[in-house]
Amino acid sequence: MPEAPDLQVILEFLEPRLTGRVITGAREVKPLVLRNLTGKPFCDDIAGRTVEKIRRHGKLLFFELSNDRVVLINPMLTGGFRYADPSDKILATTHVILDFEGNRQLRYFDQKKMGMVYYLRPDQVNDTTRVDEQGPDVLDEPMNLEDFRTALRPFRGEIKGVLTRGRLVSGVGNAYADEILHAAMIFPFKKRTRLTHEEVKRLHEATYAVPRMAVNLLRREVGDAIHKKVRSFLAVHGKGSKPCPRCGYTISAITANKRETNFCRKCQPGLLVAN
Repeated sequence: MPEAPDLQVILEFLEPRLTGRVITGAREVKPLVLRNLTGKPFCDDIAGRTVEKIRRHGKLLFFELSNDRVVLINPMLTGGFRYADPSDKILATTHVILDFEGNRQLRYFDQKKMGMVYYLRPDQVNDTTRVDEQGPDVLDEPMNLEDFRTALRPFRGEIKGVLTRGRLVSGVGNAYADEILHAAMIFPFKKRTRLTHEEVKRLHEATYAVPRMAVNLLRREVGDAIHKKVRSFLAVHGKGSKPCPRCGYTISAITANKRETNFCRKCQPGLLVAN
């Protein structure tokens, strides 16, 4: 799943290349992902519009177009982007193609068709899935510790779920939640109500430090290959059965709530029941 660090690097790549550029045409290669809320034919309506601004909030990418149109993309689990030449092969996972002046294309692909591409008016943005449910972006200026404690207080569930839900901070998904909790040395299934004062302090620090570190690494690793998911540098996520980089203990992989959680039982001790 593209999370805030991944999408931030994609944004930084696309912004200077597409801002101010005219969309000369579009293709809806597969119709299952696009949600057109304008009442106008997508390919006809978007042609001739200029990309005025590209912005990101959490795991959402917004392309603000001229004359009151927005393309809002939530890549979900397997969505992604290719900045391509029209002569490049169109892969089977490609769903939407935008043609730009200068003979370039932006292609949205999605292996599992779980992502959402919305074409809408600006006044419709807050009506779409998850837009109005997001907390402050995890890459924005951090909350101070006391404000963070206050923001945490209403939540009562497992701390990994608190992080991924997006209401505390927006942009943290499954992978970076694992990384944040490993850095903070907190058991992922521990209830928020059982966190100690010191654990909240470590969580506050890690919540902002880990994604920022990831952005710096991704800037170097991704380059212009924005279609690639670079996760090799992560400490625990996707590293089940490998040694913990902190203590050397074997990293655990547990599937719960339909997602895999990776953590170190030695660095992040806890019980799956009554924790």
